[in-house]
Amino acid sequence: MKVEGRVAVVTGGGGGIGGAIARRLAEEGAKVVVTDLDATAAEVVVAAIVAAHPGAAVAMSGDASSSEHIRAAVERAESEFGPVDLYFANAGIGGKPGLDADEDAWDRSIDVNLRAHIRAAQLLIPQWEERGEGYFVSTASAAGLLTQIGSATYATTKHAAVGFAEWLSVTYGDRGIRVSCLCPMGVNTKLLYEGRDSGDELGAAATRAVTTAGAVLEPPEVAEIVLAAMDAEQFLILPHEQVREMNRQKGSDYDRWIRGMRRYQASLTAGA
Repeated sequence: MKVEGRVAVVTGGGGGIGGAIARRLAEEGAKVVVTDLDATAAEVVVAAIVAAHPGAAVAMSGDASSSEHIRAAVERAESEFGPVDLYFANAGIGGKPGLDADEDAWDRSIDVNLRAHIRAAQLLIPQWEERGEGYFVSTASAAGLLTQIGSATYATTKHAAVGFAEWLSVTYGDRGIRVSCLCPMGVNTKLLYEGRDSGDELGAAATRAVTTAGAVLEPPEVAEIVLAAMDAEQFLILPHEQVREMNRQKGSDYDRWIRGMRRYQASLTAGA
């Protein structure tokens, strides 16, 4: 799908991958509602966009997992630009290493990393079915295909996000609704370094696992890949191509892969 002339909502758009996607959409002629929990961050991204593309974006602040905020963002897009064509469920959070996450932390991770996608789809898919088209882009992670050393909440919810995106595509792909699922490894954002900065051995290992497994990409590089994949209407977006082969190896011999991950984790924590 070409994005020129389309109307988009980007959650978690106050920086990182979301901010880069919002800027790239505007460059390609789309109109964008940029939402983020951090109001100032969203406004900074929008200010940069409208400086180059007047009238191409507006900012909103709010919780991307809230049904009320999702509805408000869609309504704001409709009032400013027209019906929403593209929705980027991009907001995400990490989590404490190991089993230290309490019930509230699990609930929060499930809400932001999964239910936010479900709630947006519940609102938009019926509208898109009536119109015969729409595009839902889910930001998951390579951790949703390969599991992540460190945070159980992150690994689990990202697997669930991949599963939900797959289900959406299977169920609605023949009804004009396109779905893509973004699964990068290391991207130079604050989220990447949460584990390193946690003060926890397993958390630090999580960051090392990602930064040593492949190149750490910059958000604009990822945004470019996302738009190219959307143009091709490609489901799985892998900015790090080695993830594809890693996933094949996992599927070909699960027990061997689990043993290898245990050894990898041990090597990352040895002497830490």
